[in-house]
Amino acid sequence: MRTVSVSKCLDKKLIMFGYEVMDILVIFMCLSVLNLIFGNTSIKPLFVWTPTIVLALTLRYGKRGKPDKYLVHWLRYQIKPGVLSAFSEPTIISPPPHLRKRLAI
Repeated sequence: MRTVSVSKCLDKKLIMFGYEVMDILVIFMCLSVLNLIFGNTSIKPLFVWTPTIVLALTLRYGKRGKPDKYLVHWLRYQIKPGVLSAFSEPTIISPPPHLRKRLAI
């Protein structure tokens, strides 16, 4: 019988340079959009690199002590509607039934 060794930790999070992959994507997306807009100006370091570095530092120190994939969960929370319901909206809205007799206490 042939066996193959398997990694013991399949759920290990991927971290590069101290950032999660989603954080690196957000940082580079910010860098690329700002470079597209302000890349040909004479003050490129101010408008392109400064906000990107500030974003990277904010993610580094803002996520300290937060759970894994915090940015993904935060974005999902912001996108979802304000009220979540387990059931669909009722088609016929009727008041609840009332008792005809008064209960003796």
